[in-house]
Amino acid sequence: MMVTGVVPVIVLDGATGSGSGTIVRLAVCLAALTGESLHLFNIRVKREKPGLRHQHLAAVMACRDMCDGVVEGAAAGAREIFFRPVHPPRGGFYAWDVGSAGSAVLLLHTVLPLALFAGAPVTLRVTGGLFQDFAPSPFHTQNVLLPLLRRMGAEADLAVVRPGYVPAGEGVVELKVRPVKSLRPLVLTSPGRVVRFAGVALASHLAERHVAERMTESLRSSLRPFGIPVEVEVREDATAKQAGAALCVWAVTDTGAVLGADRAGAPGRRSEAIGRYVARCLQEDLAGGATVDRFTADQLVVYAALAAGETRYRVPAVTEHVATNLQVVAQLLGVEACAEEAERVVRVCGSGLRPIRSSP
Repeated sequence: MMVTGVVPVIVLDGATGSGSGTIVRLAVCLAALTGESLHLFNIRVKREKPGLRHQHLAAVMACRDMCDGVVEGAAAGAREIFFRPVHPPRGGFYAWDVGSAGSAVLLLHTVLPLALFAGAPVTLRVTGGLFQDFAPSPFHTQNVLLPLLRRMGAEADLAVVRPGYVPAGEGVVELKVRPVKSLRPLVLTSPGRVVRFAGVALASHLAERHVAERMTESLRSSLRPFGIPVEVEVREDATAKQAGAALCVWAVTDTGAVLGADRAGAPGRRSEAIGRYVARCLQEDLAGGATVDRFTADQLVVYAALAAGETRYRVPAVTEHVATNLQVVAQLLGVEACAEEAERVVRVCGSGLRPIRSSP
């Protein structure tokens, strides 16, 4: 591919580590923050359907929009792109549509770091899928990731405007963010004792089948050995474009650790099985002495890399996703980022990024 007017500064192999779409989202986000051009190749070549999918393309274009950037080669199925940011991330209102049931929440995760370092407050509204397998849910983001980021100095609030499920999508989620001067490191290595369980059980157009109540009862029964009440908010929804359900639970410990787990409904997936699955995931992470759950483990890496100081937290396992994110932030930001396998502690010496203010 010949590109005119774009001289890459960062060259990144998309087959690095897991070779997943996470590399695309993370690399473009960091390029937008540092102001450096990016040449990304071998995009998702390890996947059954290689190249950019709709949700990855939407994330790339969202980063472009926030920094008035230039993207070449970005199209569904593309395995190589060139990205050049023109301005620091700008504040204001942005609205994007993933264009499918692809994850709207993953798009928000991509641009949240940009919003934190924007020149003015940011409101982000995204349309797409909200509850599905292999993607973060808004409930987990609201109640696990964002509380941890607030400890790092972030101010962000997420609202579900309308639920959206596979295959229809058309859910709407909105995130409001106040920019930071810098992020503080997070030190969370002692798991502590669970002092609270809470959750959300959502069912759309399924009230007559008592799906939300059945998920809740199964969850509570599975967590009963802890001897701690499980506070669950039951939501019956009639606004979604199709029937669907989701369950999220989180635990808070006396050392400030917050760990969660969630599961979306699917055809043939019984409500009781969803409750048991979510409880089991959370129990496994707690039993392993982790201070963050298996989902937050890799999500926190980018914020740790941007913070001013050393972040340390204990993960359930050093997964390929965790290792890949550490490798990418080390390469693109020049930070020291590693995972101590024996202790399962992620350690990142952040770059101390500060925003370059620009007009909204």
